[in-house]
Amino acid sequence: MTTTDLSASAPYRELTDKNGRVYRVGESDIDIMGRKRKWMVILPWVGMMGISSAEYAFASAEDTLHKAHLWSSNSIFWMLTVWVFCQAAVAFPAGRLRESGKLPARWAMMLGALGTFMGYLSLAYAPHVVLAFIGFGMFSGMGAGMVYATCVNMVGKWYPERKGGKTGFVNGGFAYGSVPFVFLFKGVMDLSNYQVILVSVGVFLAAIVAVAGYFFKDPPKNWWPAEVDPLNPPDDPRARRALEKNPPAVKQFTPGEAWKTGRVAVMWFCLACTSGVNIFGIAFQIDIGEEAGFAAGIVATAMAFKAIVNGTGRGVIGWLSDLYGRKQCLIAVCLILGSAQFGIIWAADAKNLTMFLVFSAISGFGGGAIFPMFAAMTADYFGENNNASNYGMVYSSKLVSGLGAGMGAVVVTAWGLNGAFTLAGCIAYFACIVALFLKAPGRDYRGRLIKENPKPISREVM
Repeated sequence: MTTTDLSASAPYRELTDKNGRVYRVGESDIDIMGRKRKWMVILPWVGMMGISSAEYAFASAEDTLHKAHLWSSNSIFWMLTVWVFCQAAVAFPAGRLRESGKLPARWAMMLGALGTFMGYLSLAYAPHVVLAFIGFGMFSGMGAGMVYATCVNMVGKWYPERKGGKTGFVNGGFAYGSVPFVFLFKGVMDLSNYQVILVSVGVFLAAIVAVAGYFFKDPPKNWWPAEVDPLNPPDDPRARRALEKNPPAVKQFTPGEAWKTGRVAVMWFCLACTSGVNIFGIAFQIDIGEEAGFAAGIVATAMAFKAIVNGTGRGVIGWLSDLYGRKQCLIAVCLILGSAQFGIIWAADAKNLTMFLVFSAISGFGGGAIFPMFAAMTADYFGENNNASNYGMVYSSKLVSGLGAGMGAVVVTAWGLNGAFTLAGCIAYFACIVALFLKAPGRDYRGRLIKENPKPISREVM
């Protein structure tokens, strides 16, 4: 793979549709970066796997960290909350820097790699819990936010005509990339080897993020694949159906314009609710399993299974959303996520291991599937040019939902695990109701244009 910029010599045209939206066509992926655009799915997927264990495998390391450093369980859960907070907080400013050209994709990934290493190093050697909050919670969280924002938005820019399945696939790496580390932290790591394991994992994952990020490259603004006509139904049945079910934004919205539509606020609230339920489940899945009397190895297996389904579910729901529509799939996912919480309670009370594994997997599917839905929906509603910033606004809801770990510990103390999981299920159901009110700016609830601009289509040869 080469990184030579070939687009300067490639001819292109700018097509304007009847809404005034501009499409830059004529340049192939080879013209722009010297390789097929599928690499901008594979490499972001690899990068996402490099940051996944910090969130999805962290709870598996709780016992060892508690014994090794004498940190309280509440402090460890709040450490995860700070990580999630910082990961979400960096999304919008990183997006703005990316779109202004001040922070190239490659350098955003390098910063993410550095933060990843610092996080694991601090968990291994921090002499005080405060330094672990800074090293893991802050620096690792911000690094992960850089990687997440860069990877998720990269794939949407390269696949504007059918972004759902591709975005879901890349997003899935953020979950199932943690699977081997769930077993490593729960079954292998102990007081005799935790420092070696944590530092080795940090070096390995940082290297993965850095190598993948080295080959990142954005397409030009308004780029559209030359083989797909943006002004007429495409010949490819997959692209045609995806565009029918999820029509492109009527224009390229700036963050200010996107916020004024009111849709960002609704999406923000809905994601805050569902993401909070997801993070709560990650933090307390092991606890409710152990309280039910299931063996530690079985509980770790349930957690790993949940992470696998969480990741693969993101790809599956992204593909389904191309076929049936982003909003319809989002509503279904909220219902599934809420129902799974009550299923976990029932299975734990009944001490039914099989159903505990099943509902853990279903919860993982629902908790993961929400993220590619909002990532793709943001581009569908507001366009790809400013998607890093626009999705950064939506994704910033994790500033609140990150409390799912820390506040979850408070609720569990007050109401017990059953009460906390009941509340989580009700919150997911409420998010489903909120999702019913979502619709793209400039379109009705069926996706049809409310008002068409009579401006004629223009074609400019460059």
